[in-house]
Amino acid sequence: MITVVGTGTGAYGTEVPADAGLVVGARRHLDAVRLPEGAERVVLGPLASALDTIAEYVTEERPVSVLASGDPGFFGIVRALAERFGPGLLDVRPGVSSVAAAFARIGLPWDDAVVVSAHGRDLRTAVNVCRARPKVAVLTGPGAGPAELGAALACTRGERTLVVASALGDPDGERVERLTPAEAAARDWGTAVNVVLCLDGAHAPGPLRTVAGPPAGPSRWALEESEFAHRDSMITKFEVRALALARLGPRLGDLVWDVGAGSGSVAVECARLGAAVTAVERTADGVERIRANAAAHAVDVSVVHGTAPEALAGLADPDAVFVGGGGRALPAVVTACALRARRTVVVAVAALDRVPAVREALAAAGLACDGVLLQSSRLAPLPGDVTRLAATNPVFLLWGTRPPVLHEGVAE
Repeated sequence: MITVVGTGTGAYGTEVPADAGLVVGARRHLDAVRLPEGAERVVLGPLASALDTIAEYVTEERPVSVLASGDPGFFGIVRALAERFGPGLLDVRPGVSSVAAAFARIGLPWDDAVVVSAHGRDLRTAVNVCRARPKVAVLTGPGAGPAELGAALACTRGERTLVVASALGDPDGERVERLTPAEAAARDWGTAVNVVLCLDGAHAPGPLRTVAGPPAGPSRWALEESEFAHRDSMITKFEVRALALARLGPRLGDLVWDVGAGSGSVAVECARLGAAVTAVERTADGVERIRANAAAHAVDVSVVHGTAPEALAGLADPDAVFVGGGGRALPAVVTACALRARRTVVVAVAALDRVPAVREALAAAGLACDGVLLQSSRLAPLPGDVTRLAATNPVFLLWGTRPPVLHEGVAE
C-alpha cells in the first residue's frame, strides 16, 4: 500500500504511518516530519527515479508513504502514482489545496475560478487565461512565478490584481500579498510561493454557480450584425464570421489577434469562446467602437490603436490571427502575422485582385494554404407576405495552417 499524505495546508498535518518502510517527499516535507524508526528516506528529484524506488517496495509488499503539498490529487503526485501502480494501491489522505487555502485567506469563493498550472509548463497559457477570465489561480514553478507572470500581464491592458500566497500553513512564514502585475514583476520571490491568484476586482465575487470551473461557452456564435455597433455595414458578416471562427479555433489558453478589427466582431466572438484577444485598429472611432462592443458582450478585448504591420511589433505571439482589413499593405500584414502565428491565420478578402498575394504570403511563411469563396443569400420579406432571396457581397476566406511539429515521429 502507498499512503499519500497531504501536508502543509491540510488537516492531516505531518502524520506519517508508523509502519512506513519508505518515505518519499520534497526535502522541506521530510525535514518537517518524524520518520518511523528504520524507514528509508528519498528526497524527490527526478520523478522516474523515485517511482522506481517505490516499485521495489511495492513488489516486496512493504508499505510506502509519500508526502506532498496540500491535496496531492489536485495537480499533484497522485496522477503519476495511479498511472504507475493503479489507484487501488493508493490510500490518499488529502490536505487543503493551496488554491482553496489562498482563496480562503482573502475571503472569496472559488467554485467559479479557473485553475491553471505553470509548474513545468509554458507560462503563456497561464497568461492568456489570466487575460481572458476574471478569477484565475496559477500554480507556479521555477521560471514561472509571480515576477514572470506579473511582467507578462503588466504589458497587457486589462486591469488585474495579483494575490501572491507564500508558505501557506506555516504559522511563522505565511504571507498573502496583493499587488499590481508591475509590482509583482519587480520582486524576487524565492521558492516559498504556493499559488498566485489573478483577479479582476469588478467581477471577483462572481455569480452563484451550479457547475464549477470556467463558465460554459456561449450557446450560439456568429452573431447577427445587429448585435454589434458598426459603421455603414462595415462589419464581417455572420456567414463569414462562422467559418472564420471554425478555422481560428479560439479556446481558453489561446491568444488571438484581430488585425484591422473594424467593429471588433471577430475579436468579441473569439473572447466569448474563451480566448485572450488583442484587436488592432488604425482609426480612433474604430477603437472606441471595439471597446463598446466588448463591454456590451461582457468580454475582455485588449485594443491597440495603430496601423499594421508596425503596430504588431510589441505584441505577444498569437496562436491564431484574423486579418479583416484590406488595402495595398495587406500582403505585408499577412506576412507579419503568418511569421508569428503558432497555429493559423485567416484572411477575409473582398477584392479578387488581392487573393494571389495573400496566398503567396501565407505559403512563403510556411503555412499550408486553403480557402473558399463565400456567397450567400438571405431570406428577405417582400410586400404581400412573400419572401425573396437577398444576395450578400461575395467574400474570399483564405487560411494558412502551420504544419504540426513532429517529435520522434509523433505529431503534436
